[in-house]
Amino acid sequence: MSKEERYDVVIVGGGPNGVTSAAYLAKSGLSVCVLEERPELLGGCENVEVVPGVRIDPHMTFMYAGAAPGWEQLELWKYGFRMAWHQLEPDGTSPAVLWTSEGAVEATEKDSEGWGKLSGSELTYERPFWKELMRAIYWCPPHPPEVEITAENIPYMQVYKQFAPELWTEEILDMSLFDLMDEYCETEAYKVNMGIIAWYCGASPEWQGVGIPSLGGAVNLLTATPLSVSRGGMHTYGHAVVRCALAHGAVMRTSCPVEEIIIHEGRAVGVRLRDDAAFAEKTIWANKAVLANVEIKHLFRDLVGPKHVDIGFMQRIEDISLKGSNIYVSHFLLNKPPRVRPKFRIPDQGDKNLFFGGIGPGDSRENYFEHIMDINGRKSFPSMPPEKVPWIVPPHEEDDSRVRRPNSYLLSPLYVIVPPPEYFVDGPDAMHKDKEKWDTYMRKALGTVVENLEDDLIGQWSNSPWESEHRNWGLLGGGWYTTRHCSDQWFENRPLPELSRYRVPFIDGLYLCHQSSGHPGGLFLMAIPYNLMHILIEDGIVEPGDWWYPSPWYIPQEGKISAIPRT
Repeated sequence: MSKEERYDVVIVGGGPNGVTSAAYLAKSGLSVCVLEERPELLGGCENVEVVPGVRIDPHMTFMYAGAAPGWEQLELWKYGFRMAWHQLEPDGTSPAVLWTSEGAVEATEKDSEGWGKLSGSELTYERPFWKELMRAIYWCPPHPPEVEITAENIPYMQVYKQFAPELWTEEILDMSLFDLMDEYCETEAYKVNMGIIAWYCGASPEWQGVGIPSLGGAVNLLTATPLSVSRGGMHTYGHAVVRCALAHGAVMRTSCPVEEIIIHEGRAVGVRLRDDAAFAEKTIWANKAVLANVEIKHLFRDLVGPKHVDIGFMQRIEDISLKGSNIYVSHFLLNKPPRVRPKFRIPDQGDKNLFFGGIGPGDSRENYFEHIMDINGRKSFPSMPPEKVPWIVPPHEEDDSRVRRPNSYLLSPLYVIVPPPEYFVDGPDAMHKDKEKWDTYMRKALGTVVENLEDDLIGQWSNSPWESEHRNWGLLGGGWYTTRHCSDQWFENRPLPELSRYRVPFIDGLYLCHQSSGHPGGLFLMAIPYNLMHILIEDGIVEPGDWWYPSPWYIPQEGKISAIPRT
């Protein structure tokens, strides 16, 4: 008979949020067990060697965690994490990436100054504040329910008031990113290109009321990281987090799908594994808490079950919109360096005439909104000709830890946004059924700029949102957004107001840490685990050591333990 399995905290789901939460809790001295359904951990941080010597990241490629407190708190450099840093132009972009269908457009001084002013750039301010701004947007828990949200206490508004009071105005709270750029930037191609980046990284640039969060997504890619990748791919970032958690005593179990979260007298007390789990003991108990790093609908529909959930609440969970943007991902391997077509070349730019990535085409907002109609209106296949469809290849130089095959040059990834499978009018697997056609479409789109894409192509690999969703169940809708990053899915509203602080109010000891159930959602690594720590401290679940520090914009909940350490 096997020994009873009992831990302080059991975490259901071994994606990046679950594993990072385990690292935080284990470093705080708790016993932690992570249970993952798949044969390997880390979900969207997956890494695949498609041919010998060439690695691609099917999902996440770029490190959006440049401002995360977790770098200092978890000390990931001790566990093998390394970045491949790349150089940028001063304003966080390169003139060569301002592409339109007619050719390259260079950013003006006003464009650079305006973006630098909004983003807290070190080239604009004597005391740059981009890190404080990013932490205020993403790495900060939502305020308690008794606190009225105002312009005076929204974290990013406090940052502007402190560092750039000339920008502070309540009107910002009603603005979109396009509104902000119309006020501070100049060139239409610049605005559209930056808007496309923001759309791919979080809140859409046309959405009213989330102008600064929309800006934040683009800043995290362009300025804060800066445009850098984990050496060897994103899986190596995940490995460092796993090593950190293991070093502090956490237990990781793969091929262990959870069938049920055990609720006893209104409290989560453990989990029951499925019969086919690769572990003998099927019941694992939790002394303090169960953390759910699983998709929000699956959690309440299947793992908690209807007998513990009010029918009205369950309907609200089912009604959560999946209408975030979702991505058709392509990777291209060439036997010669990719070259930019002549009309996209910038004079006297040397190797800038080689293709290192970019955004295109930034013709006009009309072109951008036509594509938006395919996503949010028609909900069908791209209707635009490939030379007009917006796409992004996040700019970076070749990383020799990803490509070690001679005479091989990787363009990875090419992203083109398409509708979520669940809302696709022709069925969720419609694009997947016709992948050869859409692979060709993607080659034509990128080939508009890269002149030798077809001639020097060794191989192309792609995954539709339908495939992404089935490779990693946490990628709800086939993308990292999961739900809309609009005002009704931001901060104190995500995914529902009563769940926004990661607690399940009618089940004690059950907490949420999946991208579909917590602020700020996907991409911004270590944000949900860091934000969740504040709540677990409030509830007396964990007492971290001196290495911990809370968000400076955190407001303790009345009647709870403050997450601010006592001096």
